[in-house]
Amino acid sequence: MKPIVDGIESQYQDELVVLRVDVTTSAGRTVGQDFGFQYTPTFIFFDENGHEMWRSVGSLDETQVIGSMEP
Repeated sequence: MKPIVDGIESQYQDELVVLRVDVTTSAGRTVGQDFGFQYTPTFIFFDENGHEMWRSVGSLDETQVIGSMEP
């Protein structure tokens, strides 16, 4: 079974961009600090203008992702 984020990434590849950050690397830790990651996994959903709409720690709710993409 594929993780939810993999399915969303495949299904909505023309509508959203999924960026994966490895917080075990130096660059990943920097990104984590910049975005206030405290736990992994952390999912942050941004609108088309780069503003954070919501974040989820620990699990991803596919319904919330899909609902966020609706106009």
